[in-house]
Formats: sequence, C-alpha cells, structure tokens
Amino acid sequence: MAITASDVNKLRQQTGAGMMDCKNALVEADGDFEAAIDILRKKGQKIAAKRGENEAKEGLIIAEASEDGSFGVIVSLNCETDFVAKNDGYRALVQSIVDVAMKQRPDSADALKALAYDDRLTVDEKITEQIGVIGEKLDLSSYASKVVAYNHPGNQLATLVGLNSESEVAKDAGKQVAMQVAAMNPIALDKDGVDARTIEREIEVGKALAIQEGKAEDMAEKIAMGRLSKFFKENTLMSQEFIIDNKITVEQFLSSSEKGLTVTEFKRFSLS
Repeated sequence: MAITASDVNKLRQQTGAGMMDCKNALVEADGDFEAAIDILRKKGQKIAAKRGENEAKEGLIIAEASEDGSFGVIVSLNCETDFVAKNDGYRALVQSIVDVAMKQRPDSADALKALAYDDRLTVDEKITEQIGVIGEKLDLSSYASKVVAYNHPGNQLATLVGLNSESEVAKDAGKQVAMQVAAMNPIALDKDGVDARTIEREIEVGKALAIQEGKAEDMAEKIAMGRLSKFFKENTLMSQEFIIDNKITVEQFLSSSEKGLTVTEFKRFSLS
C-alpha cells in the first residue's frame, strides 16, 4: 500500500524515530502501524546488543520531590556522548521517566523499568526504542526516598536528602544540606555508617604514616586513631563543616534550624 507523509509523521510522533526510519518501517510492515512500531523496537534491540560493550558515561540526572516532601526520585539516564545528552529531546525523555516514577513510586530501578511508560510500552521498552532512535547505548539508574531534591546546574549531578520533618523550615534546611552532599560527597551519614573495611584501612594507613614519621609503635596507634577522628569529621555528613558557615557542623546547622531536625538518609549520583 502507498505510504503517505501523514502516515510517516504519525509514526514519528508516536515513536520519536527519524523520518526515513519510520517510512522504511511502514513500508516493511505494509502500512500496519503496530507492526511498524515493533520493527522500530527490534531495531533498538539490535543496536543495544551491538553497543552493549560501549561505555555510557554521559547523560542527564534529574531529581524531583513531591510538594509535601514525602517522596522523591533521582533518575539518571546515561548515554555515550554529550551531544545526545544536551539535546532537548533527550532531556524531555528523562523528565518523562521522572514523571512516571513520581506518579507510581517504584522502590527500585528494576521496578521503574517494569512500569508502563504509556499504553504501548514499559519504561524499559521505551528506553530500548530510543536506543534505536538515538543510536547510542542508554543505561537507567534510579533511586527513591522521602526527600528534598537538588539538581546541580548541568544535570550531571543530583542529590536527595531525607529528613525527619516535613515543615517548611525543614525543607529549606534540607535544600542547603542537599547542596552540601553535592559539594562535599560524604561517604556516610555519620561514623556509624562507615563500613568496617574503610575504618580498618584508615587505621592501617594512619599507623604506617606515623611510623614513617619516626613515631614508636604504641604512639603510632594513638596517632592513627586521631587521624581516624579527623577522617570521620571530613567525610561523614553530620560531622562535616557546613559549607555556608564553616564554624558549625551540618548537625549543628540542622539543630539550629529546627529542634530535633536530622537527616535520615541521603543519596548522591554523579556521572563522573
């Protein structure tokens, strides 16, 4: 059957594929729209298989929280080149996945991928379809929590901070702490959250440095523990110096903002 420009445009609007790809798919499907969509999806799967070993280090990250602060997500969709990442259509794709996550509140990346993107495709199938459209490997990562969200300019870095209060004061304070997480990249909430292997390594390194400096073995142990305390202060969120006022810690900032206010968890995701 004859394939009209209107048919091609309709398929393009539905899938986001290029004009020639849409025309070829319709010709191959003899004008059957559903069959043409499947052809384009299969093309995406073929490209995905071919590019499976490629590195997807570019992309966009978008964090969003509900107005009441009860839920939030980070969605990171990686691609291979910054040319693709800077495209308005790519940003719209990431935002549309964020919208799905905010509406249906999945608890993991796999759960998000399995959700319906629209009446045709799941999120995972939509990504595969877009691999065919874009021609690059795409990878999805997402995190969900009760949070305040912060998107660093450029959408290469985003953070989420969970709080034990939903007041307006807490939300404002949470935004400052979310920026702290972005800037200072803490490894844990507090010293209790630092894994044993990291602690052992820091102690061993501290002892080795002290011995190299000529300290006795028993003295080296004490020096190492002192250095460990400094490590906790510099690398755990609640003990870090607050970036806006380095005379106080993040914990002190939160307490001064609202009595009993604290961070329950945080997430930080970066493309680099």
